[in-house]
Amino acid sequence: MTDTDRRAPDAAPHGLHVVEHRPNAAGAPLVVLVQGSLDRGASFARVTRRLRDLDVVSYDRRGYHRSRDDTPPVVGLGGHVADLLAVVGGRRAALVGHSLGGDVVLAAAEAEPASVTAVGVYEPPLPWLDWWPRRPDPAEPDTGAFAESFFRRMAGDEAWDRLPARTRAERRAEGPALLAELSTLRAGGPPFDLAAIGVPIVVGRGSRSRWHHRRAADAIVEVHTDAQLVEIEGAAHGAHRSHPDAFADLVRLVVDAGRDT
Repeated sequence: MTDTDRRAPDAAPHGLHVVEHRPNAAGAPLVVLVQGSLDRGASFARVTRRLRDLDVVSYDRRGYHRSRDDTPPVVGLGGHVADLLAVVGGRRAALVGHSLGGDVVLAAAEAEPASVTAVGVYEPPLPWLDWWPRRPDPAEPDTGAFAESFFRRMAGDEAWDRLPARTRAERRAEGPALLAELSTLRAGGPPFDLAAIGVPIVVGRGSRSRWHHRRAADAIVEVHTDAQLVEIEGAAHGAHRSHPDAFADLVRLVVDAGRDT
């Protein structure tokens, strides 16, 4: 096996597009990287290249990119958790989630702790908390416009304008999955119990991130008092793209935290 070996998409669980990079050495720790909203597994490419000694899996979550056409959008965080655990496939893995991917890995750690060695989250949204900014979902949404508005808000107008026309169309086509997962995450109370998660947690945030993303990291550490807090200097919400060295270091902290579990 080499670090370019891949699991074919048609062999992946639940019809998801999964990519697994295996190192030459046997017995390397397994880590699964989970994308946020309106993102894709390939966004971790620069991070993965810095983790060649680990068994690294990334995948396009249901409703996104190469998993969009073969899988219907999931309504609810539970569907994404089921997909992630299917990707893990009964193995023991460290789970690292960016943004909403952080909510997925936290819920997975609560649901199936025997499969999870440790969890890393980077600025997961916590919209059930009173101080989280409220943005009501449209009653009769144009899902394409909703996706574009979300992208512009998170990455900026210039980033959207730089996208090729085909990529803009793809992002707009991901609007149903985006709206479904955000709506269900905002409905009711918390989808997991932080205090009940019994595996190590590493929490990342950027020094230039928005106030609510930074506060979310504090909120997790306040509840899970053994969690490690890591701040990436100069980074904002997209640290996995802009600061791959530091994000890879965060991943290694998660793997190391889980070695004795």
